[in-house]
Amino acid sequence: MRKLIWNITIVTLLFLVALTGCSMQTEEEAIKDAKESAKKIFNSDEKIETNHKLDSFSMYLPNSLEVEEKDKSNVILKDGDQTYIVFYNNLEDPLSKLSYKSAASKSGEALLLETFEDQNKFGYIRILPHSEDDYELQIGVGGAKITTYTSRGDLSNDSEELMKIAESIAVQQTSTVQK
Repeated sequence: MRKLIWNITIVTLLFLVALTGCSMQTEEEAIKDAKESAKKIFNSDEKIETNHKLDSFSMYLPNSLEVEEKDKSNVILKDGDQTYIVFYNNLEDPLSKLSYKSAASKSGEALLLETFEDQNKFGYIRILPHSEDDYELQIGVGGAKITTYTSRGDLSNDSEELMKIAESIAVQQTSTVQK
């Protein structure tokens, strides 16, 4: 009887290991998904409403993020142990490529450096390796850029949320410039 229980336990453990291994996303898939998530938000016609007012600008802030520090052009956001750094240069318009040019200086290290552009704005996503399963994710639109360190499993979701934040700042800038 003990041998039967032992055999069932071993088979169950092997099944769980195989199931977990099959559901793990490869680095290439995670990067592709992150790019597609950022691209989807950038190209969406849906306006992202700002819901958090700071001294010099407003932005969309997901419910899970809290403002830890802020000044005129920088905001540090936290979600548990994860930190997000938002930089905003109000002298740059939504079509500015200044942040992108800075990000492109590390293009040799980048696993992904992709740009997005339409008539009203210019954006990019950059993913750099940080450690075995962690990545530096940077998303920018015009004069707004946001950087965080994230895991392979969170790349896609984080790229979507960061693009929403950057878009909300760029759209606000567009609205201000057009008035």
